[in-house]
Amino acid sequence: MRPLDGITVVSLEQAVAAPFATRHLADLGARVIKIERPKVGDFARDYDRTVKGMSSHFVWLNRSKESLTLDVKHSRAGEVLSRLIARADVFVQNLAPGAASRLGLAAAELLKKQPRLIVCDISGYGDAGPYASKKAYDLLVQSEAGVLSVTGTPEIPSKVGISIADIATGMYAYSGILTALYRRQATGKGGRVEVTMLEALGEWMGYPLYYTHFSGAAPPRTGPDHATIVPYGRYLTGDGKSIMLGLQNEREWATFCDKVLGQPRLATDGRYDTNFKRNERRDEITSTINKVFSTLTAEQLVERLDAAGIASARMNTPEEVWEHGQLKARERWRDIGSPVGEIPALLPPATLSDADARMDPIPAIGEHTESILSELGFNDQEIAALKADEAISFDRRKK
Repeated sequence: MRPLDGITVVSLEQAVAAPFATRHLADLGARVIKIERPKVGDFARDYDRTVKGMSSHFVWLNRSKESLTLDVKHSRAGEVLSRLIARADVFVQNLAPGAASRLGLAAAELLKKQPRLIVCDISGYGDAGPYASKKAYDLLVQSEAGVLSVTGTPEIPSKVGISIADIATGMYAYSGILTALYRRQATGKGGRVEVTMLEALGEWMGYPLYYTHFSGAAPPRTGPDHATIVPYGRYLTGDGKSIMLGLQNEREWATFCDKVLGQPRLATDGRYDTNFKRNERRDEITSTINKVFSTLTAEQLVERLDAAGIASARMNTPEEVWEHGQLKARERWRDIGSPVGEIPALLPPATLSDADARMDPIPAIGEHTESILSELGFNDQEIAALKADEAISFDRRKK
């Protein structure tokens, strides 16, 4: 048994945030029925063609799901959705602002008919307030939430290289749905879970928000280095490689000065004996460290840091992470099916001692349309008529 075996999730989803949440539900055993546009599917399928002709985003986010194509504006779409949601435990949507209400899928309406249903609405800014109708994409929300203002170099603000607004939103949607399922187990009642991208990323911005509001100045942009802890960041070795290291307290600073720099007196130097003072003299500390590190290769430095118990990391590329020895040693990779053959996929980060994660194939567009509609009581003639009317489409490989 997986934790969510027997739970059915219907998701009118696209892009990243909602698919990220529902894929995690699928990992735990939930049946996730993904509603896609006929013929073209989720537009994230077309972000790129890097994974044997498939989109890297779609491969990452959509394993273990069933694909049902449906033109939600078609005259019979409401009937299909009504039958589908009637069998669901959870309904998820991240449509454009106002679209769910126009389709008759507002949480209040659905919950009148199905009090046990859990409705998860994902949006950029929520359904009230001056931004309610504003479109939201990851980079734009990173900017709106202040992430760009604290990320990058002093000269150039930068986005985070992964979709953190979408990921944060998806994780809060996932945990919110799990919480609602737990509450339903106790009370028998469902309810609405609302998650917005701005509020999700606003939570992640807690430290710079407090720091700026009470100090009067935002944390400086310091590239790969920590904005307020020194030393904590990127340093170059004699062979031209980058090593990241970080100290968290004065005990570690003393050990670092003695065992790594070979300068134990530096730890008690009145100019550098607290992090606050070191931060004020960041350039001096960096210069001292670089003089020592320039005499070492990256391998020698990591050995010295490890021996001293100082936290460090290599600045790996994505390909180096793909080949990472720790992931291989812990057997974190699995092969999953897809429309173009087997694809490696990482196991979910949370490992349960008595249940294996579900690692089923990535669906083709509309691969499960016929079987799901038959399950809902539509006969062959009705399904054929829907297809002829382009309200649905089937998996291109088979039809």
